Amino acid sequence: MDAVSGLWRPFGIGVLTGLRSMSAVAALSWATSLGRIRAGWMPLGPGARRLTTLAALAEMAGDKMPFAPDRRIAPSFLLRLALGAAGGSVLAGRGVPRMEGAMAGIAGAVAGTLLGRAARGAGTRSGGDWARGLTEDAVAAGLAVALVRSLARPS
Repeated sequence: MDAVSGLWRPFGIGVLTGLRSMSAVAALSWATSLGRIRAGWMPLGPGARRLTTLAALAEMAGDKMPFAPDRRIAPSFLLRLALGAAGGSVLAGRGVPRMEGAMAGIAGAVAGTLLGRAARGAGTRSGGDWARGLTEDAVAAGLAVALVRSLARPS
């Protein structure tokens, strides 16, 4: 496996983190409890999977509320960068240093945060924004499933 192919998963978890941070946590929880990755900091078992999945669904619902903060404000953005780095380091492919995986995760988090916000457009909380928000939810969920499934395949 070359370095570039070993970085697509870390970049992907970063993009997912930028779109929906709790969906990335849920994907990592599922992958860990299914034995597809080893992350000592991630709780195992069905309870953890349920909790992180519920958190992801709650974030998707909350994102459409009028009081939802912009994902680009410092606390939210920094959390996305940290989660992207943590997920990226865990998902780095064979022969790829964890630090490079973390950096790819951060790059993906920046891309997902900024592109996701740009895709939502300037007008928020309108009918069109709801449709774009639901589309973003679907993209995030699909990316989470694709990442977890890709870990089942031999590298």
